[in-house]
Amino acid sequence: MTPHPTLTNRYANTEQKPAFVNGLFDAGAAHYDSVVDWGFLRSGSSYRRWTLQRHDNPPGPPLLDVACGTGLVAAEAAKILGSADTITCLDPSEGMLAEAKKKLNAKFVVGRAESLPFPDNSFDFLTMGYALRHVTSLEQTFREYRRVLKPGGKLLILEVTKPEGSVRGFFFRIYFGKIYPGLTQLFTRSRAAKDMMVYYWETMDACVPPATVLAALREAGFADAKRIPLLGLFSEYVATKT
Repeated sequence: MTPHPTLTNRYANTEQKPAFVNGLFDAGAAHYDSVVDWGFLRSGSSYRRWTLQRHDNPPGPPLLDVACGTGLVAAEAAKILGSADTITCLDPSEGMLAEAKKKLNAKFVVGRAESLPFPDNSFDFLTMGYALRHVTSLEQTFREYRRVLKPGGKLLILEVTKPEGSVRGFFFRIYFGKIYPGLTQLFTRSRAAKDMMVYYWETMDACVPPATVLAALREAGFADAKRIPLLGLFSEYVATKT
């Protein structure tokens, strides 16, 4: 199961998706932190830290942050732990990893969620922040997550979910589909940054519903898989390896 149908305006098939996404985020990496900071009303860092504390306090060690991007989740985990010494950050985009390396002294690995370059039973806690839509297979990704977690290890996936209902859906579409990309272009003067946010919207709009994500987690063998919604917009998927 893919997290969303093939976006043929972006790439022809699933096999072409990774290269497209890497190029998109490599090009926009320098603007990513500032764009998501004001785009979510500067609530992102406090929300990430609060969520990590609620679901695993302290988070790890050792902790694996998959699709770490510029390290926003890992940076908050490092604040809780007191250092980034036991944190591993993985991402396929070298441009995003270059930005992450500026803010924390973790271990950085180039790689993809669907094929994690780590031995079985390596981590106590695995996180993924707002990147599930970019994988090519939910089932393969979740099998890999379960493989590298130790028995009793915890999984936390953060996502933005298109709200139900016509009214909330309308405002969601206007903000993320029109206003957010437009303001990104205005403030950054970067077409690459705008393209990144347009794609951000396209994948949210086309993403499978939460029930499908939960079903894939359970199919991969995770226990206690559940979704915790917040404000009808954010989703926290949590599960445990038994």
